Amino acid sequence: DMPRESFEKIVAEEFPRAVPERFRARIKNVAAIVEWEPDKETRQEEGLSEDETLLGLYRGIPNTLRGSEYGVGATLPDTITLFQSPIEEEAKHVAHVKTISEEDAVRQVIRDTIWHEVAHYFGMSEGEVRARERKAGT
Repeated sequence: DMPRESFEKIVAEEFPRAVPERFRARIKNVAAIVEWEPDKETRQEEGLSEDETLLGLYRGIPNTLRGSEYGVGATLPDTITLFQSPIEEEAKHVAHVKTISEEDAVRQVIRDTIWHEVAHYFGMSEGEVRARERKAGT
């Protein structure tokens, strides 16, 4: 397993590569967080079975639903959580299939996960995000 600090450094490096500049400029009040894996409560909230997990999770008020009152007073940031253990597991598979280094695979999975969660921030449903990913071949 990669040390948390190294993983977080890659997340910081890949965020700008995952989200085009025209969208990055519109992201407001969102924090990126790294956790080892989804906790019990998150697993229940997301309806995950024993053999399912998450690579990432967006929590907050999508940009499309933020009215004129959003941000008046103290407003906690939305969060994009990246789950290190499942991402590393997925990266092992990607590295094998694409015959690339594990670090390059981790970077790719992080980029894909960030893009996926940012799409939710911009109001896309899970179905819309997955359709776009299929179209893009990711």
